[in-house]
Amino acid sequence: MRGPFKFISRIWSHLQSSFWFLPSVMAISAMATALLLILLDTLEGSQSGWISERTDALGPESARAILSAIAGSMITVAGVTFSMTMLTLQLASSQFGPRMLRNFMRDHGNQIVLGTFLSTFVYCLFVLASVRGTEGESFVPVIAVTFGMILAVASLATLIYFIHHIATSIRIETILAKLAVEARKTVERTLPEQAEKPAPLPEKTTQEALPPDFADNSRSVGASDSGYIQSIALDTLLQVACEHDLVVRVEAPIGSFIPCAGSLVTAFPHDRVSDAVADELANAFSLGPERTPDYDIEFSLRRIVEIAQRALSPGMNDPTTAIYCLDRLGEVLGILADRHMSTGRIMDEEMELRVVIEPVSFADLACSAFAAVSRYGISDDDLVARLLNVMERCSRDAPVQDREKIMRLHDTISLKSIGLAIEHA
Repeated sequence: MRGPFKFISRIWSHLQSSFWFLPSVMAISAMATALLLILLDTLEGSQSGWISERTDALGPESARAILSAIAGSMITVAGVTFSMTMLTLQLASSQFGPRMLRNFMRDHGNQIVLGTFLSTFVYCLFVLASVRGTEGESFVPVIAVTFGMILAVASLATLIYFIHHIATSIRIETILAKLAVEARKTVERTLPEQAEKPAPLPEKTTQEALPPDFADNSRSVGASDSGYIQSIALDTLLQVACEHDLVVRVEAPIGSFIPCAGSLVTAFPHDRVSDAVADELANAFSLGPERTPDYDIEFSLRRIVEIAQRALSPGMNDPTTAIYCLDRLGEVLGILADRHMSTGRIMDEEMELRVVIEPVSFADLACSAFAAVSRYGISDDDLVARLLNVMERCSRDAPVQDREKIMRLHDTISLKSIGLAIEHA
């Protein structure tokens, strides 16, 4: 069941990132609603009572005029909305980086707004086609026309919401808050909470834990396509390794780029890795054309770092935005410090080594982010002061084995900043 579930999960994630899926669903729903209300008007049959009075008062020509006006205005507003959205995407790409486009594409607010206008347009077209006003026969779907007028008022309210939403969504504070929320969800999704007692440090390195003849008696499993590793089903690798008595080493961690036929895993021993087993191991990897933040913690942090680097570029020179980024980095890293980082080894129930993956420590993630920001903002005193403050807090929260590495980088940045200050004095 893992294969179909993984496939469905990938398709659903792709649909959420597309700008057409939700508006299309809303447009189809509008078509169904129009047909249902027209049928309801038809079932009234004799047009007696309130329906008959409304039909006489409204008339076929008035109904056509109302529906035509609503449909024409909706398609015009939809075009303006689409143009404003494309302008926002262009602005976000140039100012915050092309990696931010995914967030704007996944914004359900923009999708619902566009879907509302298109739905109203489609609804009015279907209802308009049902209005008849000949000499011998006339039919005005009063309920459907009335509901179309309600949709027009709702679309007007949606337009007001869109103007507010589009102005709010491009504020740096809003963007960073959303990135921090996504990064926090990634941490919660991929790493378990830290136990009361931290796990002991491994006595052997990951390479030393492998069988002595691993390199000479193993088979490399290649990728059938190229792309970035978006997720790895470690439970699937463990299951396959247990079923066939294998030791599997992951060669391509999440976030890495793999060319076609590039090595995904190496399995030991060679004679137990048939083509069918190799396919099972390869199916545990999800590849895509881009890195995604769903299971990639490093990429989640990198998106915040990229905004800080762009803000510190000579073309923008906006250290305040970079300081905001440091605050959000400190928030995410504070949550990450309370999580149990993998040792890189997965055992079976008999405590036999089955899966090996290169571990990433808290210090590796933190120092990579801090060093990338400091490289561009080392000459700004306010930024350096905030950076050192955030690093000190992260060091206090970090596991014991990671504190020294963070503080070494802290001292290096501090000395560089002092040296630049003396040089410019």
